Amino acid sequence: MPFPASLRLKTSCAALLCTLAAPAMAIQVTDNLDLGGAIRARWDVDPDRDIQKFGLDTVFLNAKYTSDTWIGAAQYRFYGRSYPYQYTKNYGDIRFAQQAWVGYKFNPNQQVQVGLNQVPFGLQPLFGSTFYETLGNVIGLEDVQQVGAKYIQQIGDWNIQGGYYLRPAWQGQGTSHGVTYSSVVSEADSSVVDGSHNQERNTVVLRVAKALELGAWKSEVGLSGLTSTLENKDTDENGRRNAIAVHYAGKNGPWGVQLQAARQQMSPRNPGTSEVVTLGGYDGTYNVASRGNLYVADLSYDVAGKYLFDQISGVKLYANYSAFDKSADEFKTSQRLILGTSFSFSKLWIATEWLIGKNDPYIGGSSYAQSLGAGGSDQWENQLYMNVGYYF
Repeated sequence: MPFPASLRLKTSCAALLCTLAAPAMAIQVTDNLDLGGAIRARWDVDPDRDIQKFGLDTVFLNAKYTSDTWIGAAQYRFYGRSYPYQYTKNYGDIRFAQQAWVGYKFNPNQQVQVGLNQVPFGLQPLFGSTFYETLGNVIGLEDVQQVGAKYIQQIGDWNIQGGYYLRPAWQGQGTSHGVTYSSVVSEADSSVVDGSHNQERNTVVLRVAKALELGAWKSEVGLSGLTSTLENKDTDENGRRNAIAVHYAGKNGPWGVQLQAARQQMSPRNPGTSEVVTLGGYDGTYNVASRGNLYVADLSYDVAGKYLFDQISGVKLYANYSAFDKSADEFKTSQRLILGTSFSFSKLWIATEWLIGKNDPYIGGSSYAQSLGAGGSDQWENQLYMNVGYYF
């Protein structure tokens, strides 16, 4: 893939990188409370669509509290103006919470979290090594935050996590009905053909995992299950969402492997077609097939040592493949392949990824609203993505 760059782009990149590298300090308010955040830039290159954009991606603020008994975390994010949000006037026109919870530790192996926290489903904390995340994210199973309570207990080699979530994340600010950090069941925007208006309630989830050694591989195998109510606001009838997953994660020296298979089945009570359910997030809404299987495979390698006068460290190479195989015969399978690397450069953390997708709403300009439903262009598309962050 050719990556042409204009002088103006190079100048903008250099200026922003200098800004990101400026000194910053996390604020330790007390021995237990820390405040921090990040400033992140992104670079998108897609020659087929004549896209070459570099600009401010995200600013977020963190708060973290840790003591022997009480714990908590909160994060709030700001987006806008820069690509892909160039349609907004000001930075911060799109904003939402990523997490906001408090917890209590009964002992080092047992705790409870209450508030906006991560749903314990499948591989944790993500379904692989990628920054961009897998198709599991956009079908609402990966990196999902909802409002409720989660219980975590470690018993020897066993890790048990169970949660009850009253509702999805609170809506933030934006131009769409889907203004949350996570991809969640949402009210469709008027532009989404066959869109629906459901709300997810009373989500119950259980994740059980066991640590074990398979030869030289330090491993984890696990099983997860999720069920919830889908309240349709047009018909006033309730449907259901069910999901189950099995996963494996293994580490052998620098090598890492993560595998997962999941089944998601939704039975909405839509006034129109029930073959799709509208989800939303990051200021957009789109349709997802009601029934399908998700497959994820991730291979990674940690490169030891420091390079370039000790400025580059923590290098990871990875390849991640995910596919959403829909049950409806006429629906086209969605696929995503990511080849990438992440590393620290001085005080910056950088992820560079080659994104390859088919019927993927976020790669190559396939149909945003329908790719995860009936399908999009049904052609392989690709683009380059880089994220540069300064975390403080």
